[in-house]
Amino acid sequence: MALESALIPIPSEITMPFSGFLVSEGKLSFVLVVLTGTFANLVGSLAAYYLGYILEETVLLNLIRRYGKFILLSEHEFHRAEMWFRKYGDKIIFISRLLPGIRTVISLPAGMFEMDIKKFVIYTTIGCLIWSIFLTYVGFVMGENWNALEPIYRKFEFLIAGVVILVILLYIEKHLNLRRKFLKGKGN
Repeated sequence: MALESALIPIPSEITMPFSGFLVSEGKLSFVLVVLTGTFANLVGSLAAYYLGYILEETVLLNLIRRYGKFILLSEHEFHRAEMWFRKYGDKIIFISRLLPGIRTVISLPAGMFEMDIKKFVIYTTIGCLIWSIFLTYVGFVMGENWNALEPIYRKFEFLIAGVVILVILLYIEKHLNLRRKFLKGKGN
């Protein structure tokens, strides 16, 4: 969770539901999973906040252009987060913590615009707490019902695996612009 919030592409949509599943198995505590996820999100968000705070916008954009593909962060996503921050102000930090995609990027413009750190911590913590509760609960409910889902899953496991792989590949292609690179290379 800390890595995701520090702009490293490890999606909380996988880690937290899996932790919720482990809660349903009695291997972890629901409260500790939620608190750990929230705290880790805050730590990663603070790292991204201070990166935005320290670096000038031009330097930050150059880094995103150069290395963003490695952490699946595009210039477009940064500008979208910046636009939301300018339009909605500090409260967008809370709202964005509940939105996949924008939730990890919003800390950069918050730091860049020198948002009050106390407000940043409060909004980030509350938003991440709600996100962590939701994702942990989803994993918990799925874990409780795993036995009921298993016969259905077994019938479609190859189809499900194929769809999951396809979605992952499409996501990566979108962020790495592989198609564009391939077409440029073919034209040479």
